[in-house]
Amino acid sequence: MQDAAVRAGAVQDIAVRQPAAQETAGRESTVLDAAVRAGAGLADAVGAATGRVKPPADRPRISGAVWGALAIVYVLWGSTYLAIRITIETMPTFLSAGSRALTAGLLLLGLVAWRQGPAAVRVTGRQLGSAALVGVLLLTGGNGLVVLGEHSIPSGLAALLVAIVPLWMVLLPVAFGGARPRPAALGGVLLGLAGLAVLSSPAFGGDIAVGGVIAVVAATLTWAAGSFAARRISMPRNAFAASAYQMIAGGIASLLVALARGEQHGFDPAQVSGRSWLALGYLVVFGSLVAFTAYAWLLQSAPLTLVATYAYVNPVVAVLLGWLVLAEPLTGPILLGGAIVVAAVCLVVSTERRR
Repeated sequence: MQDAAVRAGAVQDIAVRQPAAQETAGRESTVLDAAVRAGAGLADAVGAATGRVKPPADRPRISGAVWGALAIVYVLWGSTYLAIRITIETMPTFLSAGSRALTAGLLLLGLVAWRQGPAAVRVTGRQLGSAALVGVLLLTGGNGLVVLGEHSIPSGLAALLVAIVPLWMVLLPVAFGGARPRPAALGGVLLGLAGLAVLSSPAFGGDIAVGGVIAVVAATLTWAAGSFAARRISMPRNAFAASAYQMIAGGIASLLVALARGEQHGFDPAQVSGRSWLALGYLVVFGSLVAFTAYAWLLQSAPLTLVATYAYVNPVVAVLLGWLVLAEPLTGPILLGGAIVVAAVCLVVSTERRR
């Protein structure tokens, strides 16, 4: 969504407070440092915070590692929409998405075991099942459906549609018996849905494929559900091991979907263009290994309202890159609807941050 979009599009229950007991920031930032150096050369920024951090539950401390990880998610996930569009020019949908997630997950698992020892990747059966569930929701559902949607809609439009994920996160707690959102937050949700209607309006006129819009909107729901569930079920204690297992599970599930769709029939790797291979490699290293790992770490280490801010930075990056590289048109509905959605997300996040 961004991905994952995966990039990506998403945040868990923004009304839930950060747990009082966290893993040591120094140990986690060491692993993040290794992942970033492998793909982005941003290790210094991400590994800035060391030592044990036990912020109060009501006033979480924002460390240098958090800001470094946010910068990664801001920029890299915004660029993945363009990379996805280039990848699927000559590669099947779920076959490429599954290969990306599985490869990145195996690499990250090996990296964590190498840097922290085999004990870091040991998990219980329950934790493994939880990570697998979240991985399937985030990557097979969230990221896979975004890839499917980008076959028929511009990458910038896909990113703007994904920006509505934080709005779903305001409604999900209510569905599970949580507190009702503040009036301002509810107003932001309604404003965001209005922006979604504007963004989707070309589909009703036949200018863009309605199936692509539906696929991406469905992706936002599954990504939101995965992010929401990740803080409510027993996950592996090591955030990066959890991220690796999520990507492995999501990659395997995506490959199974590809087989069920028959994507392997007639697929010849020799016919894949060089730019598609490069785009896939970019997605594996930067979109998954680096950015998804940073996102998974942020979900366990940062205020969730702060994590949510990526949702209105990614679309700006994606729209500009789609326009510059692929000459995707900046139509009236895209500009107007995108502005409405971004304003709505800003309103929701700023409102919930004051809780």
